[in-house]
Amino acid sequence: MPASPSSSAQAARQRFADRLRDLRTSAQISGVRFAALAGWSNSTQVSLIERGQRTITADHVRLWCRITGASAHTTEELLAEQAHVARMWVTNQQLARGGLRRLQEETRDLYADARWMRFYASKGIPGLLQTPAYCEWALRSIRHEFQMELDDVAAAVDARMARKHVLHGPSRFVFVLEQEALWHRTCPREVHREQLDHLLQVVGMPSVSLGIIPWAVERTVAGFGVWPDESFLITGDHLVTVELVSGNLTVTRREEVASYLRAWERFTALAKVGDHAVALIHAALAGLDEYDH
Repeated sequence: MPASPSSSAQAARQRFADRLRDLRTSAQISGVRFAALAGWSNSTQVSLIERGQRTITADHVRLWCRITGASAHTTEELLAEQAHVARMWVTNQQLARGGLRRLQEETRDLYADARWMRFYASKGIPGLLQTPAYCEWALRSIRHEFQMELDDVAAAVDARMARKHVLHGPSRFVFVLEQEALWHRTCPREVHREQLDHLLQVVGMPSVSLGIIPWAVERTVAGFGVWPDESFLITGDHLVTVELVSGNLTVTRREEVASYLRAWERFTALAKVGDHAVALIHAALAGLDEYDH
């Protein structure tokens, strides 16, 4: 499975911090001297930044470049890398500041411009496949989890539903769900029933491919076990987004994207499609009544 998402973000921060340290040492400036030139009382902050233990801002980058005499090209390059690292890991607190509707609208262009998206879901139904009622329950849960004061759930539902128009365009959307995602009832029974019925309709859409990994299937590929993972989205072959309990991770580094592509291939090898997938959805529908009695 791919490396821990949190470790991926930390590794990116450390790589960038190493570049700042290399910039300073190449200029033959000690940590103590750098701190003095920066107007700091000691070199503690220099050490924290160069060890990746403090958030590196654009102002820090400009400071390092000014003191070390870096070229304008190097400065621009480092500022671009700093912006990328900053976007790579976004905490739930940061996500929550602008409200749920803004979160939906910020990804609108990503979905509109994409020509190929691959979704792996281990816990729930992905947004593009949700009904309005299921979506409302999901977003209300997020609002509660994020402890958001602003209640813009209704507007956020509208924004997410509007995004679904891409399913009627020329792009391709491939979904692989763990069977558990069909059974996790995080909403009232009738809302869940409507959602499962909707999945049966989606299966026939030309732009959609839906695979489901049965929970009883032997999870081995090429002689190795395949464990469930965190839900993730692959856009094209260059961008991966991962939703975690504490925040969202964005991966663009080629080697790391490749690890998710390999994980995707393993999951798709286990997934059942067509009539087999439909049968698994019907089984979940039957279970709605069975487990209420």
